[in-house]
Formats: sequence, C-alpha cells, structure tokens
Amino acid sequence: MSRGRRGRLTIGLHNSYDPIRFREAHRRALARAGPLALAFDANLVTFGFPFPPELSTPTEIAEWVATTTSVGENGDYLVRLTAQGRFQSFPAPGKGFPPQLGEPITTTSKARAGKDISSRDVASILDNGQSVLLVFGLGPHGLPRKVAEIARNDLDVTGGGFSLETCTALGAVVGAVCAHLSQ
Repeated sequence: MSRGRRGRLTIGLHNSYDPIRFREAHRRALARAGPLALAFDANLVTFGFPFPPELSTPTEIAEWVATTTSVGENGDYLVRLTAQGRFQSFPAPGKGFPPQLGEPITTTSKARAGKDISSRDVASILDNGQSVLLVFGLGPHGLPRKVAEIARNDLDVTGGGFSLETCTALGAVVGAVCAHLSQ
C-alpha cells in the first residue's frame, strides 16, 4: 500500500547499435515503447539515439517516427505520450544519467553479484515515492559495461539469467513492476 505520492517509472532506451545512423531497430523500439509507457503510466526517454539533425524536439521526433511506422497505431501512441510531456531524448550518458529521471536500474540477464534487485523491490521503491529509471540496452549485446556500471542495481526479470529480445524484455519488466504496484 502506498505511503504517499508514488514515484514515477521511466523507461530508458539506450542506443547500443550505431551511434551515427538511425536504424529501423531504433524506430521500432520507440514505436513499441510508446504504447507500453501509455498503458502503464510511465515516461519514456532515449539515450544516445542518432536522430536526424533536423529533429530537435521530442514533438518533432515523435511526429517523424509516426510518419515512418505502422507499429503502435502508426506511431500515434508515441505522439500522444509526447503531447503529455512524457517523452524526452538525451545524449548517451557519460558519468551518470539525468538525476530527475530517478534511480537508474539496469535491466539485464546477467545481474552483477550483490547488485540484483527484483521487480517487487522496484515496485516498493516506487511505492515509497522514489522515481526509477529502468535502462534497457538496444543492440545485440545489451548495455555497454561502462553504462551498466552507472546503476547501483540490476534487474533480471526472469530471475534465471534468460536473455530476452528487447521488446519482450520491455513488456515483461514493465508489466512485472506494475503488477506488483497494483497488489
């Protein structure tokens, strides 16, 4: 049961693909994460995405993605999320993530010893009023070690070290955390 104001859940997508060229994988991850964020009342942020230089605001990015995909109701969910002020884009993190996004927690199938945290623990943090940034690595190797080490904790939603495809992991992690919040 909540003891007061609940913290904000933010889905963070870290670009681990190409730092120069915007790829179809970037577009699809955004189009798929938009409805997830809307459905579970989360914010959405990107880190290090190589958006075309003419796109400088979240609205421009969301509208552009919407014209280039059929995923997520043709990108409409991302546009709606952005209109609510719940989508932002940041450069790749150097020494840390923006503190206003909350406590960063990496999502991984290889949790560091002594750093593992459960989806129930994440829900408890949120329920106690602290915001949480769940960081997902986009790319075949997930988050680079340097980025993963910024976070104090790691979340393996499977509890067994099973590697999940990015969009599957997004749904599983956010769904599990929100299921604990609703109990």
